[in-house]
Amino acid sequence: MNANVAIQVLPQVATDQEVVRIVDEVIAYIKSTGVTYYVGPCETAMEGDYEELMEIVKQCQYIAIRSGCPSVMSYIKVTYKPEGGVLTIDEKTAKHHS
Repeated sequence: MNANVAIQVLPQVATDQEVVRIVDEVIAYIKSTGVTYYVGPCETAMEGDYEELMEIVKQCQYIAIRSGCPSVMSYIKVTYKPEGGVLTIDEKTAKHHS
């Protein structure tokens, strides 16, 4: 594992219910990829191979559009270390959730 990515997808739709529905579809896609992920209240964090994570980020945009929003904004945070591992989600957060 050489990367962590956090993504916040913000569908540009009229209601909070539509935002939640579309974000849920994006999260379902992330879950289906098999990468390790953590859903937070404002973003979803993923860990794995950099190239795979970047493809997932790209697909998240397409899924939001196919789910019915005319445009989508996403905020992405990336930790990438090509020669060696990065801290895992668990290493970063476990002490705060016990």
